[in-house]
Amino acid sequence: MIKIGITGQEGFVGSYLYNTIGLQPEKYERVPFKRDFFQDAALLDSFVSSCDVIIHLAAMNRHTDQEVIYQTNKDLVSQLVESLKRTGAKPHVLFSSSTQEERDNLYGKSKREGRLLIENWAKENNASFSGLIIPNVFGPFGKPFYNSVVATFCYQLTHNQTPTIDQDSVIKLVYVGELVDHVIKLIEINNGNVISSKSTEVVDIPHSKEIKVSQILDLLDSYKEKYLEKGIIPGFGDVFERNLFNTYRSYIDLGNHYPVKYTPHSDNRGSFVEIIKLEAGGQVSFSTTVPDITRGNHYHTRKIERFSVIKGEALIQLRKVNTTEILNFNLSGSEPSFVDMPIWYTHNIKNVGKEDLYTVFWINEFFDPQDADTYFETV
Repeated sequence: MIKIGITGQEGFVGSYLYNTIGLQPEKYERVPFKRDFFQDAALLDSFVSSCDVIIHLAAMNRHTDQEVIYQTNKDLVSQLVESLKRTGAKPHVLFSSSTQEERDNLYGKSKREGRLLIENWAKENNASFSGLIIPNVFGPFGKPFYNSVVATFCYQLTHNQTPTIDQDSVIKLVYVGELVDHVIKLIEINNGNVISSKSTEVVDIPHSKEIKVSQILDLLDSYKEKYLEKGIIPGFGDVFERNLFNTYRSYIDLGNHYPVKYTPHSDNRGSFVEIIKLEAGGQVSFSTTVPDITRGNHYHTRKIERFSVIKGEALIQLRKVNTTEILNFNLSGSEPSFVDMPIWYTHNIKNVGKEDLYTVFWINEFFDPQDADTYFETV
């Protein structure tokens, strides 16, 4: 069992990493971290002493005063190193740096100097250190106007705002899930007896997409038109586009958007309802559920899924992992409607009526029991 602690656990990358590590409780134990540990040496020392691995993500990315960014980031690293020295602990430390190290700005300077500070500690104490040079990161739940231009565009397009492009440059992007996979691989290499000696290394995290800012906005605009306004699942040219779409979906105001009612086409024969228009392929299935029975109570990290109630009365519930707010949606076959399942939201559907519930399910990939991307957790 590898004990892993993450400074900046509550941030964009930190929360994604924390949640992903939690998917394998048989391999990893998460050591909780809170922001105020940096304000209390005893708490920080206890945290450091408890970890086999520390991923240092805590940092300031933006501020009106660049000097504040520089000093804050240097102070956080210094406090971590001082705690390592006080406790004599020698965890494998992974440091989140940036491709901005080589740029002439104080943020990049703080990252470069912070990396070297921890690297020197590791060399002096025969400890393992990995300095990660990370490109621009995007993904669900990033903070708009702070984490990335993708987060800002997604928020604006789902909240009736108009994005603008300051500079139409080409940027190199890595999806947060891909970054986390790299981090976990490094943890396993350095803590799974793959190597026997302690080491220090600088790791360039590869970007997975090189794209102009205007091209990102064009894709997101198409998601707004097709998906948010028309309910169409767009096609994806590659994995990047699927990840961008799931990122976009995470900014939708779920409580006000769902359930989305279908448009029935009725005549003397009955009615006809178009359930899903898609460009993305996948698999369609249906279920019947007897009264008072609940299905689901699980979440996905990549799959796109739609629940369409066509007969009976249903309660669909959603809750974002590691939060307490539950979103409740009542759907009825008398007014067919759907709710799409966001990634990292555990969800269920319950028959709350007196007759069988009929539900049509669509998911964007075939079911694979060896890679089901399904994690059980009660809403």
